[in-house]
Amino acid sequence: MFRVSSLIKGFLKSAVSVTLRFRLIRYVYQDLIDLGMSINVPVRHGDTDMLFTSPNALTRYRSKTFSSKEPDTLTWLEAIPRDSVLWDVGANVGLYSIYAAKKSGAQVFAFEPSVFNLELLARNIFLNNLQQSITIIPLALNDSLAPSLFKMSTTAWGGALSTFGEDFDQYGGQLNSIFEYKTIGITMDHAISILKIPAPSFLKIDVDGIEHFILRGGAYVLSQVESVLIEISDDFTEQAEETAQHLQAAGLTLFRKCGLNAGNQYNQWWVRMGSPQ
Repeated sequence: MFRVSSLIKGFLKSAVSVTLRFRLIRYVYQDLIDLGMSINVPVRHGDTDMLFTSPNALTRYRSKTFSSKEPDTLTWLEAIPRDSVLWDVGANVGLYSIYAAKKSGAQVFAFEPSVFNLELLARNIFLNNLQQSITIIPLALNDSLAPSLFKMSTTAWGGALSTFGEDFDQYGGQLNSIFEYKTIGITMDHAISILKIPAPSFLKIDVDGIEHFILRGGAYVLSQVESVLIEISDDFTEQAEETAQHLQAAGLTLFRKCGLNAGNQYNQWWVRMGSPQ
């Protein structure tokens, strides 16, 4: 099946390459791309209405499964008090950033280094009239302030499963990188001191493998935060153990562990005792 799929994709790429030599077909092709970008999927969750640009099957899937894919993430976001500061690290195309801004009136800082997702993130913010509520930070968070390679397993709009400065995936295995470029990495603490953005009271991290590296560079941020939602694989022992060490050292307690669909991956919900959560 994989071989057949590869052959079909190869044929289509060759066909497109040939047909784009003709001016009329180039215009039609461009119109099709523009048409795809104009497809907006309405999503209603509870009493909150949203609109998401959905130019491909993956982004349509993300929109259609908004309420069912990660219900515990939505529960965590709904517990955020109004006007709180949320950092959404690994914001992708912004579904959860937008929900938090609309539902809780949160001031959101959306960290997303993928050049393919940034366009849709910006479009989704604009579609939902949240330009004053969500700030895009197009940088990768890491454990040091330095440039490195951002490695991607897909270039599809809405794609995930990427890494920065490393070669492993969310399970600690080898990442199958098909596209790479060098960009700047910054620590959470440097994001405050250099970028002059406010420390988060709520922190959501989902970056498919280097969560523990990000925590290394955020001692001050973790000392201030009220609650953290972080995606961790129990099969990635180094990640799981180091994550717990950093969060416990910051005075946070594991409140809930929510299973995801894939293997031993969990959304871990950490809280500071006595905080609103």
